[in-house]
Amino acid sequence: MDLRRRLIGSLSLLLASLMAIAVIIQLYSLRADIASEVGASTRLVGVLLAAENAALRDPSELAERLSEAGIRHLTIRTPEQAPAERKSHLLLDWLGHSSEVPDEQEIRIGGQTLYIAANPNSEIEERLGDTARILITLLLFSGATLLVVWWSADRALSPVRALEDALHGLARSEKRPVLPGFALREFRRVADAIDYLADALGEARAAQHALAQQLISVQENERRALARELHDEMGQTLTSLNATAAHLARNAQQLAPEAVTECANDLRRDIRTSGAQLRALLKSLRPHGLDASGLASTLRDLIDGWRSRETGITFELDLPAPFPDVDEEVALTIYRIAQEALTNVVRHSGASVCRVSAVRDGEWVRLAISDDGHGLPQDGPKRRRGLLGIAERLDMVGGKLQLEPNAGGGLYLSAWLPLAQVGNDLSLPMEAYA
Repeated sequence: MDLRRRLIGSLSLLLASLMAIAVIIQLYSLRADIASEVGASTRLVGVLLAAENAALRDPSELAERLSEAGIRHLTIRTPEQAPAERKSHLLLDWLGHSSEVPDEQEIRIGGQTLYIAANPNSEIEERLGDTARILITLLLFSGATLLVVWWSADRALSPVRALEDALHGLARSEKRPVLPGFALREFRRVADAIDYLADALGEARAAQHALAQQLISVQENERRALARELHDEMGQTLTSLNATAAHLARNAQQLAPEAVTECANDLRRDIRTSGAQLRALLKSLRPHGLDASGLASTLRDLIDGWRSRETGITFELDLPAPFPDVDEEVALTIYRIAQEALTNVVRHSGASVCRVSAVRDGEWVRLAISDDGHGLPQDGPKRRRGLLGIAERLDMVGGKLQLEPNAGGGLYLSAWLPLAQVGNDLSLPMEAYA
């Protein structure tokens, strides 16, 4: 049952009860009115018979009988009685009927003279009494309706507290909340949405934890690789430089000019080697000159570097000429995505061909890396480590990652990146939402 049906059912039951009470009140009022009318009519007939009866020839006795009769809607008096003051009711004046009230009419019954006139004030008082009863009934109706609506709404919305506690629990990074079963359909839908949100938050927190672990691992690996390069490559070169310089310092007076020239050449060779090693280290840490033309050249160098290795994979590159203008942050993101994606292809795909392409689509650049390997695993999360890092990098620049099976088998990775800054209001092409 939904909330609308429950409220309609409760209000319908209330209205039916109130209508029954109103009918009872009206029947009771009708019974009293009938008794009053019958009594007044009976007393009127008794007065008229008394006037006709010879036993009531005494005018004072007839006047006493008229004063006790309590006749409705009429005023009857004897000639001995003073006429009542013809005072118009305020309601008659407001309704415009004060001039329509007839004067007294003289009639003779059994030798008695009576003066009879209509009494609209009696009818007005009767109507005012009925109106008061109706207003009291409506007041009771309204009060009962408000009470039932408040009670129904309070009872129907009481599960909101459980939903509120569940949302607060999610905000405090608690586990998936255990919600009770709800009778109303609306709350069941909200509970399903909270369960879905809890699952999504759990996956996001797991992904965040995995990214944090990956970041620490990458940092340690980079530091380890940097230490190894500095020790194995530059350390040896610097040791050679130090040995040559020490030889020159010890034997400068005894060395022939040819020997000094040879030592100088050794020093120049070792310095060039150190410079090349330093440039290689700097390039691995952060490529230099990532602008439009520099990005294309850097991507070609990256592909050539993988081609020079024995990977068993044929690498193809298709770049637009000229490459679209992008800022340095977007350019670095494109390079890192290509670097990470190619590493994943070499390590995990088992592919024989890998193709890297870039194309401009309006205010966006679409970088695509496809292979003919195994594709993503069927079980487990579809975004592990490298793919999570790619998605986070794209999110930082306002881009989007799309993964789908390749037409010839394998994986087709599409990365959409904005040409302008993230602050601009750009809409992704429809293909990015597929």
